[in-house]
Amino acid sequence: MITVSAFAWVPPFARGLVRDLRVRWALEEAGIPYTARLLQLTDKDTAAYRALQPFGQVPIFQDGDFVMFETGAIVQHIADRSLALAPVDPQGRLRMNTWLFAALNSVEPALENLLHIDLFFADQAWAKERRPGALAFAAKRLEGLAAWLDGREYLEDDRFTAADLMMTTVLRIPRTTDLVTSIPVLDAYVRRCEARPAFHRALAAQAVSYDEALVPA
Repeated sequence: MITVSAFAWVPPFARGLVRDLRVRWALEEAGIPYTARLLQLTDKDTAAYRALQPFGQVPIFQDGDFVMFETGAIVQHIADRSLALAPVDPQGRLRMNTWLFAALNSVEPALENLLHIDLFFADQAWAKERRPGALAFAAKRLEGLAAWLDGREYLEDDRFTAADLMMTTVLRIPRTTDLVTSIPVLDAYVRRCEARPAFHRALAAQAVSYDEALVPA
């Protein structure tokens, strides 16, 4: 049985954004059963956990004795096992991988930078000076993505793939702003991907432990 590590509790602002959601969603799309290994926030700093995940992050993907971390690698691995997440032809898979990594390397850093400024440093002078540039850079990345998606339902092959799964989770990051929702092409794209039953199952599964937690970890 596959095990996915996840936090038993996170603050409200992080709910629905913690990266185990990506792996849960991929497994739901692929129809592969799994169990969640729930962690307290302090567990990520233990020697035992760091031996599996050097950076103390979630998720860890464990299949018997085989262990992986980093959601891009994990989702790609799941896609390799499932026609539900990847095209059949080799070139189609390579195009899918291109967009999967674009989500993580070209889009996510810009959105994460803006999120960190707004959540953790908004009252600091340097952040107020930095934010306009960070916002402009993020908007430029989204402009390029919107141009590609204009006239397309999905990123590649006219069907949902692991690349769309990853890109959607990235586009959810600035959800407290209208950065994505103000762009009709991107707003429709995210809504289309989030409407998938597998996404709702993954999101509900992640939320269960948060709802059941009595006190913060």
